[in-house]
Amino acid sequence: MTDPRLIHHMGAQAIEWLWAHRDGFRLEPDADPEVGFLERFKPIGELALICGVLFREGVAGSRQARLARQLLDHTWRETLDGGRMLVRGQRTEPFSTVPFEVYLPFRELGYSQPEMDRATALNHRLDSWARFPVTPTRRLGLSAFQRRFGLPPRPPEADLTGTTWLAATPEPWTVEGHTAYDITHTVFHLTDWGEHPGGLPPHLADYLTVWLPVWTDDWLDLERWDLLGELLAVDACLPRPALDERAWTGFAAAQRPDGAVPAVRAMPEGDPDEVFDLVYHPTLVAAFASVLATSRALSALVGAAS
Repeated sequence: MTDPRLIHHMGAQAIEWLWAHRDGFRLEPDADPEVGFLERFKPIGELALICGVLFREGVAGSRQARLARQLLDHTWRETLDGGRMLVRGQRTEPFSTVPFEVYLPFRELGYSQPEMDRATALNHRLDSWARFPVTPTRRLGLSAFQRRFGLPPRPPEADLTGTTWLAATPEPWTVEGHTAYDITHTVFHLTDWGEHPGGLPPHLADYLTVWLPVWTDDWLDLERWDLLGELLAVDACLPRPALDERAWTGFAAAQRPDGAVPAVRAMPEGDPDEVFDLVYHPTLVAAFASVLATSRALSALVGAAS
């Protein structure tokens, strides 16, 4: 098992970088609708989701937790204009699920926008909501978010699990980048982002227990840090995480002294906004995987001592 101090330090440094580069979480209000005004909402929603996991697990240091809250306050107040930009996004693309997906994790953390509450309740009743064309894994995530919002999932999550790529437990050597990300997010949705490992059906947990170490080794050797981080987060979602030392040591070695984690191989160079867009996700993933793995490692140590 990996030393929890190494895992925790990586997450703490990732939050430091995200706070230092908080202005990278920006919108483009004047974007051409054909290009997509909502495109830049995704990083903000991911930030809120992962900060929620950090608060939930309760293993962050005081500075790490304070910076996470300040990041949320900044993006809610400055970037989303108190949620009004989410309302604007919903009006711009009435049947898009993106504003709802961004709003829910903020709402769960105490931020409120009444117009978004009303829009979500209305849209949920529309057939367009249930028929919006997305991948099976994202549809699973939307139904999970509806449940967490307090709405009946359309369709129910139980009806969707079998439609995902992972549910078929395909030949493990056929996994590549796109299917690997699909696997990781299926696990995140089924376990509520690591909160309920028991939400993963036993046969899927057994399949991942066998094959996850193989995929982790592959992407470690390829220096695909973004995907490696997601696979390490999946490991922490399993009933019995491996917390592989070689993988975590390699992942931590890829992190830069300022806390940034490149997506692939080395850090990119160039325009700061463009670099942020390339680096924010693997750095967020590092924070997410770190807090889950730290929590599991500490639980294992407590269990071994008792």
